[in-house]
Amino acid sequence: MKERNSIAPACPSVPLEWSVKRNHKLLKGLIRFKTTMNKTKLFLLILLGLAGARATAQVKRPVITFASDTQEPMWIEKLFLKSDRNLEATRMIFSDVDAVHPAAFFILGDVVSLGKSDKAWKNIDKYIKQTTQDSIPVYATLGNHEVMFNAKKGTEKFKIRFPMYNPAGYTEIVDSVAIVLLNSNFNAMTADAINNQNTWYIQKLAALDADPAVKFVIVGCHHSPYTNSKIVGPSIPVQRNFVPAFIKSKKCVLFLSGHSHNFERFKVEGKYFLVIDGGGGLHQPLNASNAKFHDLSSDYKPMFHYLEVRRDHDALQVLSRQLKPDFSGFTDGLLFSVR
Repeated sequence: MKERNSIAPACPSVPLEWSVKRNHKLLKGLIRFKTTMNKTKLFLLILLGLAGARATAQVKRPVITFASDTQEPMWIEKLFLKSDRNLEATRMIFSDVDAVHPAAFFILGDVVSLGKSDKAWKNIDKYIKQTTQDSIPVYATLGNHEVMFNAKKGTEKFKIRFPMYNPAGYTEIVDSVAIVLLNSNFNAMTADAINNQNTWYIQKLAALDADPAVKFVIVGCHHSPYTNSKIVGPSIPVQRNFVPAFIKSKKCVLFLSGHSHNFERFKVEGKYFLVIDGGGGLHQPLNASNAKFHDLSSDYKPMFHYLEVRRDHDALQVLSRQLKPDFSGFTDGLLFSVR
């Protein structure tokens, strides 16, 4: 039930190219008139001009990034599903996110293959360390792999990496966009824990709807309420516990989840539900899009991907960044707006 208002950029983002041109003109002007001032004044003004360019370059872009299932594939999964340089893909996702330098990075569960295992955290620990050292805060919610075999131990190790996490739900606010993260591991929760989270969730959405400083709300959890995956299927508990309040909220515009290792996009009662599970897990086969679960992006199925979201006045721009099939880098994929 923890809430933090964090990381909203202090000033609007300014294109770096514009900044460089502006400061280049400034320096040329100073040199042109250098005969009218002493060398000390000229030196100080040049320093101020360079400092301005550097400060502008370091302003965080008002972008929020999301990924899911960055875990290393388990050996038993490889018996049934095809691997494809999955570890390399996960490393490249973190590297691309670091290059984008968003205001915050959210991971929707299954950060690692086995939460209770120190060995499973080895690579992810390096990626998170680099990202946070570059002043990009990383947040996450629990997936089923974090609580697998030993929920208590897995959750403890998870909270070491993500101390702000609360299993009963928590909220981060970035650039007037509230991100509500929930625990969808209902099989590992007591009835009281489920009821407490549901109560908190409903009250939190009502509070965010009433908060004039919040323009949009994004809800995220691990298990997908809607998916055409042949492996995991849609989560009925998420449909029952999370979807109704999301639909009812006037500011909730985007529901994000993972678990199904695919990119899927659904529209239910006028609101978007995305499966963004391309963080490195083994790709899962899909049933054909159908009337019950009509995938609006049936022709967009990248193997590895993550999401960029940015606020654009009265809408959110949603961009899927996909890894090229030859692993030569990332390119912009699907782009759409929600409001």
